[in-house]
Amino acid sequence: MHFDTVKQQEQAYLMPTYGRFPAALVSGKGATAVDTEGKTYIDFTAGIGVNALGYCDPDWTKAVAEQAATLQHISNLYYSPVMTQLAERLCKASGFSRVFFGNSGAEANECAIKLARKYGTQTRGEACNQIITLNNSFHGRTVTTLAATGQDAFHQHFTPFTEGFSYADTNMESVRATANAATCAVLIELVQGEGGVCPLEPAFVQELAAFCKERDILLMVDEVQTGIGRTGKLFCFEHYAIQPDVVTSAKGLGGGLPIGACLCTERLGNVMNAGMHGSTFGGNPVVCAGALAVLDKVLRPGFLEDVVEKGAYLRGRLEAMDAIEEVRGMGMMLGAVLKKDNAKAVAAACVPNGLLVLTAKTLLRFLPPLTITKEEIDQGLAILQRTISDL
Repeated sequence: MHFDTVKQQEQAYLMPTYGRFPAALVSGKGATAVDTEGKTYIDFTAGIGVNALGYCDPDWTKAVAEQAATLQHISNLYYSPVMTQLAERLCKASGFSRVFFGNSGAEANECAIKLARKYGTQTRGEACNQIITLNNSFHGRTVTTLAATGQDAFHQHFTPFTEGFSYADTNMESVRATANAATCAVLIELVQGEGGVCPLEPAFVQELAAFCKERDILLMVDEVQTGIGRTGKLFCFEHYAIQPDVVTSAKGLGGGLPIGACLCTERLGNVMNAGMHGSTFGGNPVVCAGALAVLDKVLRPGFLEDVVEKGAYLRGRLEAMDAIEEVRGMGMMLGAVLKKDNAKAVAAACVPNGLLVLTAKTLLRFLPPLTITKEEIDQGLAILQRTISDL
């Protein structure tokens, strides 16, 4: 099938909810994608941080194929050994006690929101159901997670939005002024990805953690994009020397299959009772098999150290480019501010040149596979440099 045919089908039968780059991808290996015309691309996007092991990692592919050929799905009315194995592995690796599996980051955040409100109302009364999020945050595209998102641009068209959210700036004066007796939780991203790859200051995060502990307010960290090795630790909160009450994860955990996870500490483990939450596809055996393969590789000795090294290499190469004014982020989650402020034009022009790259606000955003090689980084950056120079 040729690109023009795919484009015509898309325009005829799909809701026009995406602004797509002009490439129809059909295969891939490692950090290289191939389109319908046989053209290859170095991929600095990893499916927006999903393909943590790149395209078609052999261990991941084997685990998924074997599980699909054994048992593809069962109802959550029955026990699933592959789900319980993933739960144990994820909890032990992260330091949390319990987990709920859904299908996406938005679903993981929905679970966290319900968990926080149930905890608040059962410990301090029905009025304790308010959640503080941060301005410039992004937490999903359901009606509730849009309401939790601290950006006015997302609070359009779909009213009425879910109530019970208030927004603070990234400083303790604002958080203290926003919090009150009805506050049950604070939900944050440690690196605001969609907000422009903005890491939070460690001093603020640590003071916030102490404030929440003192007030018995749950500290919940949205690690949908930062989790599963993206920043050089299994979870980004490890860089900040804090212990959240709740952490949400998705994207890289499934390695390319849809999964979301809401992890909590022991004291919250029994807050949600039978029938209070659920998901038809959550914890699907095939997806869990893929997630186990991802964790097996990410948790191998030296893997995360390699992510840190390659992230530093990528950052250094980007900072050396004359056209780039600033690079920010952590590990393999980086954003680059261009001196010409033309990130969207650069991202679009990179595609015909053989490079896939993202944007966030006014930046170029880089989320390459964690397994990308330095040679592939060099190839992609050479394309980027040439593209920037031509514009």
